[in-house]
Amino acid sequence: MQLIQQNPDIHAYLTSDTAIDHWHPLVQDTADALWSTTGDAYSYAKVAFEFVRDTIPHSADFGDERVAWRASDVLSTRNGICYAKSHALVALLRAQGVPAGLCYQRLADDDGTNHLVHGLIALRLPGSDRWARLDPRGNKPGVDARFDLDREQLAFPVRPELGEIDHPELYAAPHPAALRALQESADRPELWRRLPTEL
Repeated sequence: MQLIQQNPDIHAYLTSDTAIDHWHPLVQDTADALWSTTGDAYSYAKVAFEFVRDTIPHSADFGDERVAWRASDVLSTRNGICYAKSHALVALLRAQGVPAGLCYQRLADDDGTNHLVHGLIALRLPGSDRWARLDPRGNKPGVDARFDLDREQLAFPVRPELGEIDHPELYAAPHPAALRALQESADRPELWRRLPTEL
């Protein structure tokens, strides 16, 4: 899919903010440890993706009631929903100079009801002229997201017949609706009530 940068300046996709706090020592230390096992941007991006996908459980899959939203908190508590895990992966990528941003889908139940916004990421390897989407949500039966920069393998391919949408915008910072839901929720049940259904 052709993504549209919300900010035309590529450097915006390398900056820190309160959610993507790649200046935090825990993010830096984690990024350095992962980089030491690789040595090039492609290998690092793959290892960072698999680290977030596989070692940080999606809170709903494991019944974790805590709500993390900063990248450093996600790495510290080892939990998060799709938005939070995306913040962590973007922070790890940016910490090693790989431009990365946030993108979103509108998904639904199998009968087309209960729409909600799902978060994922896109990265652009140095020297490349295209963005590639990845979904660090975490795999489970029926969900098999993979690191593939040539042919997307996301957690949830959209089903247009159910009103599902791939939003083309690529954000340098979390979308306010997603961030607000995380920040204003005391626990995951409250977060579930606050999840945005539209952007």
